[in-house]
Amino acid sequence: MKSNKPKAPVMIPVENLVPFDGHPYKVLDDDSMNDLTESVQDNGIMEPIIVRPLEDTDNYEIISGHRRYHAAKKAGLREVPAFIRAVSRDEAAIMLVDSNLHRERILPSEKAFAYKLKYDALSHQGASRQVGAKLRTSEEMAEVADDSARQIQRYIRLTNLIPELLDMMDENKIAFSVGVELSFLDDQLQYDVLNACEENDNTPSYAQAVRMHKAYGAGELKREDIDAIMCEEKANQRETIKIPADKLKGKIPSGYIGQQRQDFILKACDYYYRHLIRQRDAR
Repeated sequence: MKSNKPKAPVMIPVENLVPFDGHPYKVLDDDSMNDLTESVQDNGIMEPIIVRPLEDTDNYEIISGHRRYHAAKKAGLREVPAFIRAVSRDEAAIMLVDSNLHRERILPSEKAFAYKLKYDALSHQGASRQVGAKLRTSEEMAEVADDSARQIQRYIRLTNLIPELLDMMDENKIAFSVGVELSFLDDQLQYDVLNACEENDNTPSYAQAVRMHKAYGAGELKREDIDAIMCEEKANQRETIKIPADKLKGKIPSGYIGQQRQDFILKACDYYYRHLIRQRDAR
């Protein structure tokens, strides 16, 4: 009788392990990795990684545990414990994505390529290419994700962004909705947007990105159009001065509200400025 008891992990030489081809998550040499490396040096790998055997080789492709694998290499380990799963490439892709999507912190680019990886794997497993198949596959993914089917499709769109714009999204310089709209532009126009951002020291608003998307769809978007749009002043990029209300107490008539208070402050500033000019000219 076949036992249902899970197989114990085995020790696999580090040189026989390879990262998953197309792995969407970034493994960075940051403070967190340094802490993990120290832990591995002191205690070894406490939780085995998950791998799958590659055909016609002695190597294993990592499904889960890329950070632990990287830390093991940095720590100088020669072997790491691993659970071996005899699964197909598509099955492994789905396992990889599902095991990482609920991490505490995941970058927009990581989630975008993770969803794309899983979407492709599900499609290869037999999802129909007929009308509506894209939505049904996204709905299947949404059942085990924190995002709706529509949001998953929007994330997958981000994989059409050039790397530089994706980096700006990861750095919170460009909003998610803006990135989705820009993803419809071809690569050259996206680089034109990037250059305009650098020249004007700003980023497109959602409304501006929508205008670019619509113009591109109509075949009417050129580099000069992008420059003109990006040169526009946006309300959220105008310099503002905020004064706490308690600082103005007793300095503005109590009956003044809204625009009246603003007009009073501007007139007071103008009056005081002219007073300073008169003092300077009297010297």
